[in-house]
Amino acid sequence: MKLLKSNIVDVDAHPSVTVIEPSNLYGCKLSEDVFIGPFVEIQKRVSVGKRTKIQSHSFICELVLIGEDCFIGHSVVFINDLFSDGGPANGNEELWRSTNISDRVSIGSNSTILPVSIVSDVVIGAGSVVTKNITEKGIYAGNPARRIR
Repeated sequence: MKLLKSNIVDVDAHPSVTVIEPSNLYGCKLSEDVFIGPFVEIQKRVSVGKRTKIQSHSFICELVLIGEDCFIGHSVVFINDLFSDGGPANGNEELWRSTNISDRVSIGSNSTILPVSIVSDVVIGAGSVVTKNITEKGIYAGNPARRIR
């Protein structure tokens, strides 16, 4: 049996960042006053903007950029592999896609965010699945997420 412990490795974090353990963070950038709750994983090549809060049990995969003053609820999952060849990319990073979250975006608990772009001032309702770019501010919810107001 191989036991691997959660760890914080190679993270570029402003001194004002708060991380609640256990969390697994590696190769990411965390700006001023970022808060990371427990049981969060943030992978390499992720950038999190100033004053953003990421709640417990969330997973942020590689190639995600999150803006300033965002809120990521509990158990939010970001995905960078769309299974474009009919199955997992199995480490073939050429098949991965990026996600860009602009400023002041709130994502409700248990949401899934596919590789998309989301403009500033958007609210994503809890349990939503975002499958397409969001280009207009507003409130979105559902599976797939649609603008509700």
